[in-house]
Amino acid sequence: MKPHAVVIPYPAQGHIAPVLKLAKLLHYKGFFITFVNTEFNHNRLVRARGPDAVKGLEDFRFKTIPDGLPSSNNDATQDIPLLSESMSKNCLAPFLELIKNLNESSNCPKVSCIVSDGVMSFTLDAADQLNIPEVLFYTTSACGFMGYLHYGELVARGYVPLRDESCLTNGYLETEIDWIPGMKGIRLKDIPTFIRTTDPKAIMLNYNIVQHENASRAKAIIFNTYDELEDEVLEAIRAKHDRVYTIGPIQLLEKEIYERRLKSIGSNLWKEDMECLTWLDKRENNSVLYINFGSITPLSPDQTVEFGWGLANSNHHFLWIIRPDLMNGKGSILPEGFLEETKGRGLMVGWCPQEQVLAHPAVGGFLTHCGWNSTIETISEGVPMVCWPFFAEQQTNCRYACTKWDIGVEIEGDVNRRKVEKMVRVIMEGKKGIEMRKKALELKGKAQSAAKPGGSSYHNLEKLIHETLLNNH
Repeated sequence: MKPHAVVIPYPAQGHIAPVLKLAKLLHYKGFFITFVNTEFNHNRLVRARGPDAVKGLEDFRFKTIPDGLPSSNNDATQDIPLLSESMSKNCLAPFLELIKNLNESSNCPKVSCIVSDGVMSFTLDAADQLNIPEVLFYTTSACGFMGYLHYGELVARGYVPLRDESCLTNGYLETEIDWIPGMKGIRLKDIPTFIRTTDPKAIMLNYNIVQHENASRAKAIIFNTYDELEDEVLEAIRAKHDRVYTIGPIQLLEKEIYERRLKSIGSNLWKEDMECLTWLDKRENNSVLYINFGSITPLSPDQTVEFGWGLANSNHHFLWIIRPDLMNGKGSILPEGFLEETKGRGLMVGWCPQEQVLAHPAVGGFLTHCGWNSTIETISEGVPMVCWPFFAEQQTNCRYACTKWDIGVEIEGDVNRRKVEKMVRVIMEGKKGIEMRKKALELKGKAQSAAKPGGSSYHNLEKLIHETLLNNH
């Protein structure tokens, strides 16, 4: 009998993508897969990619559970605090029911393990009740994870919650935290942003304390990173947790084993525009700046105007992803005169196949919110970054990109066109840009070595399967 892994991501685009890649890798290695989306995201996938997106295969199936929120047909990421709170209260029962039905079904093997997103830890209660092994996949960077892991300690030592709102602006966030292992020189402002609250009951503060303290209950924890990139932090995490497997960059591992029959199984919740690749084909090497703020970050009309004029004034070619929900239905948001000014230099589309865009030789820089998927994908392709972190551990990733890895520059404080133009020119033209590109290409080489047969991440995937997932089998 095949081993049967039930795989469940947190229901947001940035989590679904890497968790689905891991499911495909396990499938390739001989596992029967049941991939669990929420009903809301299942419906979005069908709308974006057609019914084939969730048809699956004989041994790779899609199932759903409700998230406990009122139903909606919005094509946008749900309210994260509401979603998190609802799932921790409402998802265990339907998840247990789902596994029970799978175990009673005659057309699939019994469930032998659970592979869950690290921030869906109600699944650990299910694993305990059913007595099956579970591993947690934290889809953040290791440095982001380490920040979250110390939320409880930050509260215990009185750094958090903030005394009052003035702490956000009076320099308090510059306070250096010198006691988090493996994170020298880290400041409060570099810690994932859910600590920036005056409310001791803040949902995301408390949710993350629980989710990350639960890491110790899993048989193993997994990160989409590679050892050489985050060596110090990983060493500190391994000092606390017995089994830590780095299996990143996961999209490079996926390329190593690419399977034709899994091609139809994708994770994008928006329809991808493929024309942009044809547009890039007509541009010179390293001449285009790619701009994408990920699947959650909202832009205010003012910010959009400032980004727009910054790009226009930089005189560089650019490919700008403007998500369908980005402007919350505000109609045309581009500044007046912008399209005339940038005619022939700029292309704007709703969503794109990001890995292919970053791999394109025409792309010379990436203006990004520093979500972890975007960061590890840009590292994998050797593209330097202009960083504009928005929330969660994006601030932590930005700090590492700019100070430890030397592949990024940050737009600090409020965004304005002068800063945008300046930073775009730094990475696209200046001496510093050349140095950052060189550094990014070095990291790309290391990332590719880690994912190749014999590399650390390739080897760790094997160990994850044989030491942990098949251990009860």
